[in-house]
Amino acid sequence: QGQLVESGGGLVQPGETLRLSCAASGRNFSSSTLVWYRQAPGKQRELIAVIDSSGTTSYASSVEGRFTISRAKVKNTVLVYLDLASLKPEDTGVYYCHLNYRGRDYWGQGTQVTVSS
Repeated sequence: QGQLVESGGGLVQPGETLRLSCAASGRNFSSSTLVWYRQAPGKQRELIAVIDSSGTTSYASSVEGRFTISRAKVKNTVLVYLDLASLKPEDTGVYYCHLNYRGRDYWGQGTQVTVSS
């Protein structure tokens, strides 16, 4: 059974950086496109960064130039990272990683990022 586990969230001040990690295991997710979503308080979940199996990336305009998505593979686990820089209070929210494998959606449990002075 596949699973995604996020880590790395926390409380930071505006302008600081943070690295989020997501470990995808239990299936051969090597060919999967990996996506980070964010859900801000009182808002719908939004797509913020995508990386496909070849390493091609795309970003929401709200994070372009500040966030960087990357991926790696260690043994049977696919790792996807999200480096957050120049953080703003509006980046606050729960960050989720997601992939679709053979028609099934997999989600992590989410990791909270709070940007506040």
